[in-house]
Amino acid sequence: MNRLQQAVHANDGKALLGAAAYFYDPVFLEICAHLGYQAIWIEMEHGHITFAEAADLCRMAAGTGMLTMIRIPDVRRENVLKGAECGPDILDVPMIESAAQMHDLREYARFAPQGSRGMFSVSRAINYGIPGDVVAKQQKLNTGLCLMAQIETSTAVDRVEELAAVPDVDLFIGPADLAASFGVPGQTSHSSVQQAASKIVKAARIHDKCVATACAPEEFGFWLGLGIDLLFCANDISCLKQAASDMLGNARKALLHISKNSARDLKETRV
Repeated sequence: MNRLQQAVHANDGKALLGAAAYFYDPVFLEICAHLGYQAIWIEMEHGHITFAEAADLCRMAAGTGMLTMIRIPDVRRENVLKGAECGPDILDVPMIESAAQMHDLREYARFAPQGSRGMFSVSRAINYGIPGDVVAKQQKLNTGLCLMAQIETSTAVDRVEELAAVPDVDLFIGPADLAASFGVPGQTSHSSVQQAASKIVKAARIHDKCVATACAPEEFGFWLGLGIDLLFCANDISCLKQAASDMLGNARKALLHISKNSARDLKETRV
């Protein structure tokens, strides 16, 4: 079993709950750990996190017991290799539409004989080669590192049986991009998106694949009802926005209340 499968099994088969880090902030990661989040998503597709920062976040998360997922931009060998050397538990790639892309991911992320990942005997992924027996560590990593392909276009959904059949690669469903691909941008709860999600999960289960996604709070029930394995239910930016908005709203209410009381007191004084 890979590390995601192991974590789901240890969680009695229930979905793991995670948060996404879109920028480099160890404080956010540590807060998530204290709150009880079980996984952290390190964003390198849309965000500006570097590989060095991603490795640091993996290092910090490892000390908390949280799973780590790095989303790299694509399946180019350079990105797959550097992402894998950071030592995450899950390596995720967006916008997968072909089995060939998934095979490339496996090829670059797995050591021989399963793939052609380059030999680097002192990376974080194999504990810097300590205490030794690098080849044994590499073979263990071949099993332990979870690889994920994001299914987030209508083309990918049409090919989902073929994609799910590719061995050794789990599936991540991207609702926002699916909605856009189906011509209903922003409507992640649209019936076309939900039907596609059900189809993807069904195909994944046929091939014993784990399934992950991220969604807004109002859609938690739908996704958890599908029996997915990993749900990213928050991110640093949304948490900042929500908390900042709530605090400002509370302060404005207090200010309005005080202003009304002051006006009333002034009126009574004049009378």
